[in-house]
Amino acid sequence: MEEAYQILVVDDDFSIVNIIETSLKQAGYQVLTAHDGETAYHIVNTNHPHLIIMDVMMPQCNGILATMRIRQNNNVPILMLSAKAEGSDRVIGLEAGADDYLVKPFYQQELLARVKALLRRYDDLGSIRETKTDDEIRVGNISLNTATKQLIVRGESVRLTATEFKILKVLMSNPNRVYSAEEIYERVWKSNNYAVENTVMVHISRIREKLELNPKKPEYLKVVWGIGYVFETP
Repeated sequence: MEEAYQILVVDDDFSIVNIIETSLKQAGYQVLTAHDGETAYHIVNTNHPHLIIMDVMMPQCNGILATMRIRQNNNVPILMLSAKAEGSDRVIGLEAGADDYLVKPFYQQELLARVKALLRRYDDLGSIRETKTDDEIRVGNISLNTATKQLIVRGESVRLTATEFKILKVLMSNPNRVYSAEEIYERVWKSNNYAVENTVMVHISRIREKLELNPKKPEYLKVVWGIGYVFETP
């Protein structure tokens, strides 16, 4: 239920925090707030929110640094906000560990849609509340359990974000099938969008770092230039 979800809003602009907080509360969410990355980091460790809405430009500890610190031991969904629409800024945010990126100014409906999609993806990743029978997808020595949402790489457990799990599930469910960036985006983010290549590419790069012995020469997760991505059987 939406009212059970707790969302942390982080922005040094008090007026933006108030607007987002009001919108989220009207939608039935519980809201925590912070105005710098350092405070946000401590709130995450003590209150364990279900989702973070994180501004990029903030004093003391900006959104990029805060996201990187949070990602060291937490897979909570992070929606990054920025006044910059350049592709390079989007890539930096995603590489830091954000799941999605929204440019200011934005429509309230779009923000709520992104929030719902990220929370749904997080629930798909699973938590201690889940009780399902095992359902394993295995390709070579890579195993993805869709019940426990656990990735095992060469016998070692690897932490995934909810977005990374969904991408891997799509690709590993159909090994050797090539998916375009647009198709991956539609299946994982559950929406159509333009210029999604950078977003998907950054997530693919992060997944490679977690499962490939040499990410620059991947054994499994490969790019088919000009077409898309494929999870190959060895």
